[in-house]
Amino acid sequence: MRVIYAGTPEFAVPALQALLTAGHEVVAVYCQPDRPAGRGRKLTFGPVKQLAVAAGIPVEQPLSLKAVEEQDKLRAYAPDVMIVAAYGLILPQVVLDIPRYGCLNIHGSLLPRWRGAAPIQRAIQAGDQETGVTIMQMAAGLDTGDMLYKVVCPITPQDGGQSIHDNLAKQGATALLHTLDLLEAGKLQPEVQDDTLANYAHKLTKAEAQIDWTQPATVIDRTIRAFDAYPVAFTVYEGQPLRLFASSLRTAPPSPALPPQGVKGAVVPGTVIAESKSGIDIATGDGVVRILSLQLPGGKRLTAEQFLNGRSLLGVQL
Repeated sequence: MRVIYAGTPEFAVPALQALLTAGHEVVAVYCQPDRPAGRGRKLTFGPVKQLAVAAGIPVEQPLSLKAVEEQDKLRAYAPDVMIVAAYGLILPQVVLDIPRYGCLNIHGSLLPRWRGAAPIQRAIQAGDQETGVTIMQMAAGLDTGDMLYKVVCPITPQDGGQSIHDNLAKQGATALLHTLDLLEAGKLQPEVQDDTLANYAHKLTKAEAQIDWTQPATVIDRTIRAFDAYPVAFTVYEGQPLRLFASSLRTAPPSPALPPQGVKGAVVPGTVIAESKSGIDIATGDGVVRILSLQLPGGKRLTAEQFLNGRSLLGVQL
């Protein structure tokens, strides 16, 4: 099939590679404009553009697809289908109508559960036990189009936003090829979404990454794991942000190493009540969170064991 592929970040790379390997004719790749990156703030090619350039595919990077000139340029490629994966630009209805088979989206959730910008992180935050990839026929609404194919991915207590992201990127590539096979064979069976089951996955913000230790341990643990790639959860230690990358729920009985503080018989939320090679245990509003990986400003990401080498947090209130 003649394919236009629209995607920008790492999530969209496996599907583009799968299209090329499978022998589909990718006539053009659309990416967002190059952005400054690194300490030197140099303009840098995104992951999808890097692959496209290496494969010798024409790359288009319009600021918007609302201009008639851009729409005419896209139409000139005469695509059978346009595949969209984390592209980052809104596609007007006129663009959705250009390809022979319309536009298909690789969406990182089991629709209609999570629609919007951050479905992977919101699924982990909410405590969902599974997520997945939905190949969707794009429509004018936000992730509201008919569902064409789904793949389920479990969420384990050890998973974070990055691990689920990587799994779904690979599963999305496989699901896309299967969907295109069904499309060519005329065997697709579109399923209409039930809007009553939909939730909006709000865009991630750095402001929500600060941990409130009065929340239950389950909520804090999910937040830390969900945000491990971005925006990264943090707490304040000695007036500076202490970034938290990995955690778990402690199931062992409370350590007698530290006497209760604050209210009689209770420990103040945010207090480090135990520490060992296994992790740093912090009291919360309900239960205990064990921190497994963390980072001080200007330092490297460390395991709890590495962090505690020559340092103790026991009794510190974060």
